[in-house]
Amino acid sequence: MRALQILSIAALAVFSAASAALAQTAPPQATPAQDLFSAVVRIKTFINPDGRSVGNLGREREGSGILIDESGLILTIGYLMVEAHAAEVLTNAGRTVPANVVGYDHDTGLGLLRSIEPLKIKPLTFGRSADVKESDRALVASFGGAGMVVPVNVVAKREFAGSWEYLLTEAIFTSPPHPAWSGAALISREGKLVGVGSLIVGNAGGGSAALPGNMFVPIDALLPILGDLLADGKVSGEPKPWLGVNANEVGGQLQVGRVTPESPAEKSGIKRGDIIVGIGGEATKTLPEFYRKLWSRGTAGVVVPLDVQSRSETRRLDIPSANRLDHLKLRSTF
Repeated sequence: MRALQILSIAALAVFSAASAALAQTAPPQATPAQDLFSAVVRIKTFINPDGRSVGNLGREREGSGILIDESGLILTIGYLMVEAHAAEVLTNAGRTVPANVVGYDHDTGLGLLRSIEPLKIKPLTFGRSADVKESDRALVASFGGAGMVVPVNVVAKREFAGSWEYLLTEAIFTSPPHPAWSGAALISREGKLVGVGSLIVGNAGGGSAALPGNMFVPIDALLPILGDLLADGKVSGEPKPWLGVNANEVGGQLQVGRVTPESPAEKSGIKRGDIIVGIGGEATKTLPEFYRKLWSRGTAGVVVPLDVQSRSETRRLDIPSANRLDHLKLRSTF
């Protein structure tokens, strides 16, 4: 009983701090804090048993989703729902509703679901992530209501490169870290949605000093692709070349940490521990540099002349690239 009382007091304290943070700058018509929190729901997804991402991410995944319209459209981080064949939504009031997959975009890392019926919850309103500044105060909310709201500081806005052939020109980093970051909502002091939770990181500030925090995909990345995702489940246009190699920057080199099974990279003989030294004779030592050189070669299907070092021997591998979406098992509702 004593433990429950302490938890209740802590939850109320967080709720009060969150409400106060919003009240400092929010206009009179701003959404009440309880509406902000109820719009962040729990999602559970069930993945195609043959899915390519099952080995890394599992067959059942859970995290947060953010209600963004009255009809039940839910925004989340894409790795929670890629290759899903079914999904369900659990509101903070305890209501469970099945949901359909709407769309997924690898370039931004965002995904959309839609509940099969309206959730009767007020959605979160979009803000502008471009207006978010370093040192701004904000809130991070996951499913679970007021007890899962964490006041944070925006500590950086900078480029982010992920080892899985992923690059954001500007991501938002906050600290302290939220314990349930996947799909969580980053909410500005005006009560607007400005980011979607993606990762926990050890150096949120971007410097050499350790500063645990979270990385958020900025909401501005969704708006240019929202129409395509709603209409076709994916973004229109020519896809980027994809190799299926996960590399990390280690000691000024790009070291292969993992090769996706049945990917172009695996079929070409790239192994864990190999060093990527360049593309077509042009040296590359950082992930952003590697990705920009890779994507500049053309669209998916182009042959990529990858220079790889293995056991001190450098060799040229001409790798026929692929469209990553074609590699995935997208047996879903779109």
